[in-house]
Amino acid sequence: MNDYFPSVLVGHRPADQYRMSFTAGAHSARHVRRIVRSYLREWDLAELTDAVELGVTELLANVVRHVPDRRCTLLLLRRADGGGVRVEVADGCPRPPVPAGEVREDAEDGRGLVLLGAVVDKWGVGPGPGEGKTVWFECGGQARDSCDGTTTP
Repeated sequence: MNDYFPSVLVGHRPADQYRMSFTAGAHSARHVRRIVRSYLREWDLAELTDAVELGVTELLANVVRHVPDRRCTLLLLRRADGGGVRVEVADGCPRPPVPAGEVREDAEDGRGLVLLGAVVDKWGVGPGPGEGKTVWFECGGQARDSCDGTTTP
């Protein structure tokens, strides 16, 4: 099966995870959102769609903006209890994301991690491939934790 066409798009029973490695570009988030939406619907987790799509969009925007080669691996996991998901975006850049402090009203960036923390249950950063990092978030089925980016996977 082609890695770019998840099983849910071609009529097979979905697995409990989906992994895709790619070079992120201007339109990557749109395509990944479509894939994520398909999996969430198949997993009966459609109520998480808005939050997960926003989280994926923000993490991919950070790859496009801050990772020199824009290479990344996205992992979408259904939690074992079926009540939520975990999304991981790994890249080879060692520089961790830094939540913005005070953001000017007319600033065009700096709000991504604030938005992420507002819509997901928890998020954090862990070691990634080589010298890189993995930024992750979880949605669904649990009480919201304080999300400051320091939680470990």
